[in-house]
Amino acid sequence: MTDDGRIIGERYRLASLLGQGGMGQVWTAYDQRLDRRVAVKLLRPDKVAGPGSVAEELRRRFVRECRVTAQVDHPGLVTVHDAGSDGDELFLVMGYVEGENLADHLAAHDPYPWPWAVSVVAQLCGVLSAVHAVPIVHRDLKPRNVMVRPDGTVLVLDLGVASVMDTDTTRLTSTGTPIGSPAYMAPEQAMGGAVGPYTDLYALGVLLYELLSGNVPFAGSTALGVLHRHLYEPPVPVRRGRPEIPHQLEAVLLHMLAKDPQDRPASAQAVYEALAPLLPKQGAPSASLDPSRPFLRPHAPWPDRSTAIPPQPTAPPRPDIGAAVDEARSLLDQGRLTQAVDILGGILPAAAAQHGEHSPVVRSLRKQYAATLMDDGQYRRALPELRRLADEFPAGDPQSLRFRYDAAQCLEQLGEPAAALAEYRSLLPLFENHYANPDPGLPLEVRRRIGHLLLSLGDRPAAHDTLARLLFDAERVHGPGHPFSTEVRRTLEWLTRVR
Repeated sequence: MTDDGRIIGERYRLASLLGQGGMGQVWTAYDQRLDRRVAVKLLRPDKVAGPGSVAEELRRRFVRECRVTAQVDHPGLVTVHDAGSDGDELFLVMGYVEGENLADHLAAHDPYPWPWAVSVVAQLCGVLSAVHAVPIVHRDLKPRNVMVRPDGTVLVLDLGVASVMDTDTTRLTSTGTPIGSPAYMAPEQAMGGAVGPYTDLYALGVLLYELLSGNVPFAGSTALGVLHRHLYEPPVPVRRGRPEIPHQLEAVLLHMLAKDPQDRPASAQAVYEALAPLLPKQGAPSASLDPSRPFLRPHAPWPDRSTAIPPQPTAPPRPDIGAAVDEARSLLDQGRLTQAVDILGGILPAAAAQHGEHSPVVRSLRKQYAATLMDDGQYRRALPELRRLADEFPAGDPQSLRFRYDAAQCLEQLGEPAAALAEYRSLLPLFENHYANPDPGLPLEVRRRIGHLLLSLGDRPAAHDTLARLLFDAERVHGPGHPFSTEVRRTLEWLTRVR
């Protein structure tokens, strides 16, 4: 679902609907001032516009959400960028998160590895510790409010029904309807009683139970039936279905699911300490979006996102290819590269279906798409597009060589100097052929890049030799005062001093 480019707060252009619930809608959008993707949460107009105490309470809750969320600083929480009103609607602008929500992640990995479950919950304990220190109670922790990012870290997306733990905390309606999701609701929350950090620990226990067993501990055909089971029934031990789960992990789980808040762990920190001996300590992550990765390789770079998560444009495919191309060109003229990238990437499947994968129209779109990705600094996404374009021309064709050259630049930018060096070296004799390359300056630039890559790989003698011969030819072609010659000379002078 799209919103046809509606602009919120005179700055954020809505693109596609991510989800909706009782509180409102969440959209992907573009920040037109900073040219970046964001997520915009809108409070539903039909819940706000009408008179009455419920509408006013929704307004107060939304404002509280903005204020409270913004004051919690933790890498496991979504970043709040902006908040405000637009007509009758209220909006909250958050960071756009790449990854997969935990509910979908669980569905894709059945059964869920128990070390992954431990890793997810341990990370959530860190988030809850920061949230509870404000002090805030989340009140609605569940898998769909948690994202698994490509590096395996988890992120809590929504403090949407969190409340400041003070005396002015109110219920959603005058009848005292509790806030939260019945399947994850603690007994005291179901009864409309006082809530606290212990309430979130119960929900965290339900979440852990679901990860280990594939189902929530208490289900039913009605909300009241589910709440009744939370109040009076014990959960079925998870080891009955999965005996490989450690006894210690089941004990921690049952501790969190205690009916009486006083019988639960003292804090999220206490849960983390109980889980710490079960966290993975050796080996390598087996896949992308592996929640054990942060414990196996703390602060390691993200995995290769070109293979871990296929890029998903936020703008859907558009049947009017010409109009989409015109829009992308207009955005490029305005310097809004990120939105142009998504439009070009979004129309490629429709263009291929309409004109053929190898048609001139699709090839032209791919060229623009790859060039825009490079201009936007998205080298990992540009690389496979450039290689595909290069393969569509005969070996030695000038266009193929140019795409290979751009691909080598991507490799250089991605920190793969050996691969970039090999590509430049294979291209150099072809570029020195005037028929294949009408630009006499390009072979000199390739030689300069080869010299700098040799330097980055630690081969200073070879770098010095390459650049010395390059300087001789550059002065002959451009003259000694040309900026290119001057830059090469400075590098050589530095190399001479450090050798």
